[in-house]
Amino acid sequence: MSSRTTAGRATDRDTTETAAASGPAAALAAAWNQYWFTPTDSVPLALVRIGTGAVALLLWWSYAADLQAWFGPAGVLPIDTVRQWRSPAAWSLFDWATTPLLVNVLFGGLGLVFVLLFVGLGTPVVAPLAAVLWASLLHRGPMLAGPADDCLSILLWCLAIGPAGEHFSIDRWLADRAGRPAPGLSNRAGIAQGLLQVHAAVIAAAAVLAQLKGDAWWNGLAAWYLAAGPQSRASGLMPLLADSEYLTNLFTHGITLFEILFAVGLWYAPTQHLVARVGLVGWPLLGLLAGEPLWGLTLALLALPCASQRRFPA
Repeated sequence: MSSRTTAGRATDRDTTETAAASGPAAALAAAWNQYWFTPTDSVPLALVRIGTGAVALLLWWSYAADLQAWFGPAGVLPIDTVRQWRSPAAWSLFDWATTPLLVNVLFGGLGLVFVLLFVGLGTPVVAPLAAVLWASLLHRGPMLAGPADDCLSILLWCLAIGPAGEHFSIDRWLADRAGRPAPGLSNRAGIAQGLLQVHAAVIAAAAVLAQLKGDAWWNGLAAWYLAAGPQSRASGLMPLLADSEYLTNLFTHGITLFEILFAVGLWYAPTQHLVARVGLVGWPLLGLLAGEPLWGLTLALLALPCASQRRFPA
């Protein structure tokens, strides 16, 4: 066999391997790497940090009045009972708070950590500490956790991953005074904001699937039931909904359509900014209607990075 023939076959083999490498698998790998590992501006993450700190303090305060009644040594949730309720892998720092003083100290420490997160002081340490302490509180009483509590956990862990204190923070102010250079684009910011986007879409999709199991979302009466609920903050809609079946149906199916468009539209360049910005208003309004205003605010915070900059696709 001539050297020319051998070289030709080698060239054909290289061409075939290059074509295979540039196929769907390579395109998927490139999209994956672009989504998760493209350096990203951390300004949106700082805004999420501020909003999360504010919501966290409100949720933290909601536990304060009944703290000892629930978690104290003589509370209605003994540690042994809670351990039987929660997952065997779950643990809580509050399990070792066996006196009222220790419960108050741990709870007060959690509030202080949330304040530090809000103002952005010691953020690289404070953000993961906030996530651990909040998880500990929820694991001490998992039956008390609401949707806003769970969404706050997601936000806190995402902030623990990304550089959430690089902007609008005391950390940044101290860095400027010390003459440190301004922060640039960050891989960690891209990962954190990617996780926020994934969770925002998944939660919206889960809400749709849960709603479609109920007849009220098919026959158009769900908006009426939400507005008539004892915890709803939108009781002013009741007269309007009572006077018009068509308006009730419009509100009900509009909610479902909004959630579907949000879950899908976050992943397409032409619609990403629009649906995310609509979500900044739509989720808080839906939270008011459902009687879960802080849940609505947490979902708006999940969508915030996509509302300020395009993430995916390029």
